[in-house]
Amino acid sequence: MQSRTRFIALGLACVALAACSHKDKNAPLAFVPADTPYAAANLAALDDDTRRALLAQADLQLPSQVAQMEAFATRLQANDPDAARLVRAFAAEYKNNKTVEDFTKSTGFDLKGRFALYGEGMAPVLRVELADPKAFEGFVGRMETAYGKKLDTAAIGAQSYRHQVFAASGTELILAVVGKQMVAAILPADAAMPLLRQTLGLDRPSKSLQDDDRLTTLAKDKGYAKWLVGQLDLTRALRLVISGSDPLIAAIEKAHAGAESAKTGEPVANLLKSSPDCAPEASRIAARMPSLSFGYTRLDAKHQDGRLDVALAEDISKVFSGLKVELPGLGSGASAAPFDLSLALPVATLRSFWSAQADAVAAKPFTCPMLVDLNDSFAKLGEAMPKAAIPPFGNLLGIRLALDTLSADKTSSLPDFTGRIVLGTSDPAGLLATGQMMVPALAKLKPAANAAPVSLPQDVITMLGEPAWLATGDKALALGIGAGEDAKLAGTLRDPSGEPGQMARMHLSGAMYLDWLKFMEMKSDSLAAAAAEMSKSDEPTINGEAAPADEAAQAAADAARSKAQFTALEAQAQRVDSIDAELHVDDSGIVVTSHTTLK
Repeated sequence: MQSRTRFIALGLACVALAACSHKDKNAPLAFVPADTPYAAANLAALDDDTRRALLAQADLQLPSQVAQMEAFATRLQANDPDAARLVRAFAAEYKNNKTVEDFTKSTGFDLKGRFALYGEGMAPVLRVELADPKAFEGFVGRMETAYGKKLDTAAIGAQSYRHQVFAASGTELILAVVGKQMVAAILPADAAMPLLRQTLGLDRPSKSLQDDDRLTTLAKDKGYAKWLVGQLDLTRALRLVISGSDPLIAAIEKAHAGAESAKTGEPVANLLKSSPDCAPEASRIAARMPSLSFGYTRLDAKHQDGRLDVALAEDISKVFSGLKVELPGLGSGASAAPFDLSLALPVATLRSFWSAQADAVAAKPFTCPMLVDLNDSFAKLGEAMPKAAIPPFGNLLGIRLALDTLSADKTSSLPDFTGRIVLGTSDPAGLLATGQMMVPALAKLKPAANAAPVSLPQDVITMLGEPAWLATGDKALALGIGAGEDAKLAGTLRDPSGEPGQMARMHLSGAMYLDWLKFMEMKSDSLAAAAAEMSKSDEPTINGEAAPADEAAQAAADAARSKAQFTALEAQAQRVDSIDAELHVDDSGIVVTSHTTLK
């Protein structure tokens, strides 16, 4: 019996060793502490077809990104010309390369490599695999030349690194090539040697994120693909931030306290006083929403699907996970409208929930200086909740907007549309009566439940500029605006209501997405023109001296940035067939999913 037990134990040990041996000890995740408060990484490289499709999409954004950087550089020019030169040099790197792939080759990054963004405590560290470390060094050299000075250099043993201190924030940029990886980090300016060594990978964490397979397990549990998986541990992050125990947060607070002390004369020690209540109260808040995670669920040449999970305390999830909101259209099923948004607003349930939260804070107020303002916020919230019970608002269940067409011109502040607006309510008759009191022209309307829609009075139609009808159901009122919308109202009121826990649903066609972008661009152009005219009349100054040339240059840069941004967005929209999103609450918390289908 003993020999059999030893044999089984030996076999299990061999399996474990074999599993461990397949892990790359130099993978970015091997350097990430298992207790990091946040991390995002790819667990595998993209396949070639998907990579090419994503690169093609990224190439469409290049002109927009260049324009944004150039506008930012123009904004920096007056106060920080060195930084402006650096930003322009970075923009030039993009300009000198026709594609994103060309840019990555010139900078040495490996498009098929792995990366990890994570926290050493709260200090952000980025590790990216390089295809050509020498090319990356050349890229950094070009940036230093543009900046006008080289970054300081230092070494720990044989490992060299660049660094730049930002005294105003008490932080320091660390940049190094370690083996075939780029390491970039923001650390406290006086970072302790153990933190610096672990950031550079000279010392390994006692247990890494690769060792505990947390992201791999998360991907399996949530259905995330291996292309991108991320997690934020709020239980740890909030405690580090609010307690001030994290070195980076402490360095930033010390720098800010020094600046405040110089202005007010208040001793720095007084400004840095902390309360022992902060750490446990941070944990108290985090317990309500312990973590969030995200990742792609599908990513290929035709699909870009993602998911976001927000963990909630059990008592919060319980309130909403079983709640069925009677809002037509909130349920599953393909929408015929190019834009269709349904949002659950179960006011009675929300009122009870937030009243309970306000009562809990009143019973046990926060005493940590960083959190005491929450006491007043929740007190005001508690006072407002009884008012939310007043009909018709107190009977509201949700709202739905379904648009069939959208158009606009430069003379209109709002777009013209045809479609339907649905108000879910437990008392449709009461909601209609309130509307009739507010708009006397509606007083003669007498729509019957689940009957044919009735036309709105001519005064209202004139105001809307379109024919309009009203229909009522058992739990909703529906308004149709535009020719032919009356024929759709009955079906709209019969659309499926939400399943238990369902809170929101959206559908957007590619054509409607493009219409929205064109409307937004038109409004942006109008605002830019108005701002330019105003700047001329106000005679803008810098340090008391007229500076119309500077203002004109900034306005031109901002206009170019906006134009390039909309051009890039519209080019992307041309490739979109549809975008769908859904939000629900289950036993674990909030789940948001999105599905983008490309042409």
